Amino acid sequence: MHRHSTGSFAKIAFHLLFGLTLLGTQQSYAQRSTSHSPYSQFGLGQMREDLFPQTRAMGGISAGVRYLNGLPTLNITNPASYSGLNRTVLEAGMYGNFTQLSKNDRSDHTADFAFGHIAIGVPLAKYGGLAFGLLPYSDMGYSASSTESIGDIVYRKSVTGEGGINKAFAGYGVSPVKGLSVGVNAGFLFGNLYDITRVTFLSEANAYPTELRETRNIRGASLDYGIQYSKALNRKYNLTVGYSGSLNNQINANRDRMTIITENRTDDYIAPPLDTISTHTFGSSKLTLPLKHNVGFTLSKGYNWMVGADFKYADWSNFQVREGHNKLEKSYGFAVGGQLKPDPTSVRYWNQVDYRLGFRYNQTPVVFRNQRINDMAVTVGFGFPLPETNFGRTFSQVNISAEFGQQGTLKSNLVRERYININFGFTINDSWFIRRSLD
Repeated sequence: MHRHSTGSFAKIAFHLLFGLTLLGTQQSYAQRSTSHSPYSQFGLGQMREDLFPQTRAMGGISAGVRYLNGLPTLNITNPASYSGLNRTVLEAGMYGNFTQLSKNDRSDHTADFAFGHIAIGVPLAKYGGLAFGLLPYSDMGYSASSTESIGDIVYRKSVTGEGGINKAFAGYGVSPVKGLSVGVNAGFLFGNLYDITRVTFLSEANAYPTELRETRNIRGASLDYGIQYSKALNRKYNLTVGYSGSLNNQINANRDRMTIITENRTDDYIAPPLDTISTHTFGSSKLTLPLKHNVGFTLSKGYNWMVGADFKYADWSNFQVREGHNKLEKSYGFAVGGQLKPDPTSVRYWNQVDYRLGFRYNQTPVVFRNQRINDMAVTVGFGFPLPETNFGRTFSQVNISAEFGQQGTLKSNLVRERYININFGFTINDSWFIRRSLD
């Protein structure tokens, strides 16, 4: 007699998947942003790459990432990697951000935490592998205020941006010939972006504050693809060369505008609307997502170490920007990084920890006041192994990464953004659907 067993992994995966999916659903409904960048007002906001803490800690290399510690890994940036899966993998995590914004001689500090990602990869033996999940695609969170006057009327004008876009995806990868793999991800983007302008009259106690809220409801499909070629170099080393890209997909943006008045208050309480002055719906319009290319490689030695590099390109020049915004440009970037496990055979725990380091540089598509907005960061991270269970068939790891970066400049009266991005992830590897004999 036989039975199929998934071990304790199925229960853990179900509860973790349910909890984080619920959290992600609530997050997407509330559209609470984790971005505090003034440059998130351009395009679709601050873009979040499809990366887990493992690869973020290595500068964000991804095109050639197929193995970590000599074992196949779930790398959703390049779906060609799915064909190498030999165990079911669950990835889930959270994201945190600490930001210092500086302009001239003034500085401000912000912090936030939110849902990071959840994804599952399932091996299909000789038929390849598949993956599906949910993660942030972009978010918007900026604010600025000024005091102005018209004659004797003094008022404060504040402009803020909120919201975000999420990405649900499903992908498949297969290896048609030995060493060569191809894959594709089909995604669905959804979310709301809010641009809010508030006017509060300081010199008129009886005047009602006015708020203009413009909403962009984003919906649409995306298609990503990838290819990898992996080859063993003698018995010690392995080289993987990869490419991943995205089509210049078109998505829908439904835009509407509403003007309201609120109660005049002197404290920080945000009063509910008293009346709606006007509403206007602009209907649906098409937005062209950027055509992306990413090429890279990794060189590894079994469980011991891995190094790699990526070159990235994205063409935002066809994106339909809003009225009053500069046209977006082409974006270029590169990433280098690697990881080291001191001694996989050691009984000392710290010799089995993965130590990761990297660097990335991106010339973003944003040009503001004739200044190209560049982004760069040094990245570090750790992979902490947990005890193996289920007779060695289930092994897990806690992954933590930190990005110490800077975006923007103090030149031309712009804002310099220095940030620390923290990503916390939990990885479970398990063998599902094992056929076992019972006496």
